Amino acid sequence: MNNQDPAALKKALRDKLMTLEEGELAEAKAHYESFLREAQLDDREAHDKDDIADARENADLAAAFDHPVHAHHAKIDVIENTDFSVTDRVRPGAVVSFNGRHFVVVVSTTKFECNGVTYMGISTQSPIYKAIDGLGKGDRFTFNGSEITLDDVM
Repeated sequence: MNNQDPAALKKALRDKLMTLEEGELAEAKAHYESFLREAQLDDREAHDKDDIADARENADLAAAFDHPVHAHHAKIDVIENTDFSVTDRVRPGAVVSFNGRHFVVVVSTTKFECNGVTYMGISTQSPIYKAIDGLGKGDRFTFNGSEITLDDVM
């Protein structure tokens, strides 16, 4: 993957994943809290139908943002509790490469950069993980009708 010490690279990847998820969590919380504030009616005695409808809509939006808050908390928990030690087999915490792409097996993420290399997180529930679980460098697997060789596992 690169010439860096595998243990140091995996620590850097874990730290990057934590930073990404903590940022996503903070953003989801901000959206949730914003809509929650807008859902509360002020202390006036009378509220017209528009006030009530707006408050209800904002409460619904706040509820919609509650799920991402929980999802990001869960991802952080998984990252914190995954063994990122160097390995020669695909398992949670492994870093794998094939077809010029690099993946971290822990939670699903968008693409991100670490030490000049682009990675993507994949979850243990993903179809690609199910195809490569337990394999090692040089092993072949079939995915979506294509035969692929694992270029690296660490």
